[in-house]
Amino acid sequence: MSRPPQGPDDAARGVRLFDDVRPDEADRAYLPGMSSAWKMPWYDVQSWWRHAGRLHRRTVEVAGIQPGQRVLDVGCGTGNLALTVLRAVPDAAVTGLDPDGAALRRAARKARRRRVGRRGSLTLVRGFADRLPAADAGIDHVLSSLALHHVPLDEKRRFAAELVRVLRPGGTVTIADLDAPGHGGEHGHDSGHDSGHDHGHGGHPHHREIGANQHRDDNADGGIQRLLTDAGLVDAREVARATFMDTPVMWVQARRP
Repeated sequence: MSRPPQGPDDAARGVRLFDDVRPDEADRAYLPGMSSAWKMPWYDVQSWWRHAGRLHRRTVEVAGIQPGQRVLDVGCGTGNLALTVLRAVPDAAVTGLDPDGAALRRAARKARRRRVGRRGSLTLVRGFADRLPAADAGIDHVLSSLALHHVPLDEKRRFAAELVRVLRPGGTVTIADLDAPGHGGEHGHDSGHDSGHDHGHGGHPHHREIGANQHRDDNADGGIQRLLTDAGLVDAREVARATFMDTPVMWVQARRP
């Protein structure tokens, strides 16, 4: 991998893979998509079995991405949400960011098999959410699906500050994440049920909530909305809600003024 592009004019057609991890970040800890690196070959099998594609399609629907927009998928894993964006909006320029190089290589192989790049582009970057691979005001829409609850609060605050930097004026962020334990409810606009989770945190889907031992409590009582508002974004609100693997998932949006 090499260094990532830093502006929208650098986005060529096709699938490209870059490394944006600095030497001082080489030993930085992160939680792999299946909680352990050795489980990663089963990542997409679990996603298929748990019908995670429904979550990705719903996220793209909620986001309302337009043709030709520049999209950043934070915590992209093996690229399932990014590929769903390109299926719905083929001429979008999509960048996927994840700290797991093995997951990104898997995403690149899938994208090339699907001949991504005939109209749009997919750039995959190894890096962290508190240093986004984009120029100032270079992104129309940031997406994140079931990744935020992996991240400690201080890192989330740095991520939110980066959103203000990389989004163009009027640009939007759409975050799908788990509600805090015990805070589920029908206060969103969508009360549908589903049974998929792209990260596969273990346990039988009908007997155990996902993300139980991570940073879900930060999301309680409008925690994501506060995070985005405190960073300087506006109109932060919950726009949809559903249930996945017996766990409440909410979609929150905000925009850069």
